[in-house]
Amino acid sequence: MSSTDTPSTSDPITSSSDPKDTAPVLEERQNEETKQEKDEKKPPPLKGAEFRVYNRLAERMDVFHAHFRTAWNALWAAACAGNGSKSKSSSRGGRSIINDGLAFVAQLEVHHNIEETYIFPILARRMPEFQDDGKGGKKAAELLRQHREIHEGMEGMRKYLRSCRDGEQDLDMATLKSQMENWGTVLWTHLDQEVATLGAENMRKYWTVEEIRRIPM
Repeated sequence: MSSTDTPSTSDPITSSSDPKDTAPVLEERQNEETKQEKDEKKPPPLKGAEFRVYNRLAERMDVFHAHFRTAWNALWAAACAGNGSKSKSSSRGGRSIINDGLAFVAQLEVHHNIEETYIFPILARRMPEFQDDGKGGKKAAELLRQHREIHEGMEGMRKYLRSCRDGEQDLDMATLKSQMENWGTVLWTHLDQEVATLGAENMRKYWTVEEIRRIPM
């Protein structure tokens, strides 16, 4: 047999007749080709003015969310500092915590109502991250499901604080902390996730620069 009839040993695919030996090599090559195709299709990073336009909604949203984070942290610090103590709801300290808590819940509720009425419906035209199933069910986007879970926690906390404000019970810091723990995790997850979803690199997938400029916020 001449040398031209002998398979080359330099190629692991042609040098083995066992399909089990060649399968990993073929898979690796296919993965490399797929990665190369994705890299070729990936648009160049946004820069300068174009990035700022696409990132505008995320920056605006983060301003609102920073306020809610600050308000939450102040309430949480008060609840933790109480060490399970009770405070007369009529005392200056008790009234301050109750009023701050009720104001926080009311402001967050208004913020969500504005989002769901004016902003999310526009974004949902193209972005699955903001689409609702119309029935308030499990098929709604995760951000909307988070809203509903947050609202449940808000209502529980509002009901408790109102009962303290109206003198039905004393303000108990351990109870306040427990109320906040019920929905704190989903709230903070939502605050971060919503801003990330509105980030420039994600928004460019769905909107042009001119369209982004027309979205209200």
